[in-house]
Amino acid sequence: MIALLQRVSEASVRVEGAVVGQIGAGLLVLLCAEKGDTEAVADRLLGKLLKLRIFSDAAGKMNLSVQDVGGGLLVVSQFTLAADVAGGNRPSFTQAAAPEDGRRLYAYFVAQAQKVHPVVQTGRFAADMKVSLINDGPVTIPMRMSA
Repeated sequence: MIALLQRVSEASVRVEGAVVGQIGAGLLVLLCAEKGDTEAVADRLLGKLLKLRIFSDAAGKMNLSVQDVGGGLLVVSQFTLAADVAGGNRPSFTQAAAPEDGRRLYAYFVAQAQKVHPVVQTGRFAADMKVSLINDGPVTIPMRMSA
């Protein structure tokens, strides 16, 4: 799985003009399932991102996790993170999970996050989403976990 984490002051997702997910300070998580990904991969990715120390402590040093600061998670599916641009000028998405597998793993990831983290909001899988955010820092961290 691939995740692109953005530390945010706030973030929201709109579908057809309506807000479907919104958080204050926390992490915007753009999430992509790839071929061969499993629930175990999703569990490891979630565990790592919840403990990743990318929030500032009292001394201004990145030393706290999203759990430590009580920040929200806004999890948005984004299969384009699997883009391969090595060939030509049109990205290939052959490494992205099939839509049914992507939907299942996204739903699993969100359900697991909701079990262990108090504020979890989402986008809508396969929808045309408009994502708004204020990147705090900016801090943007790419993550990849595989089987």
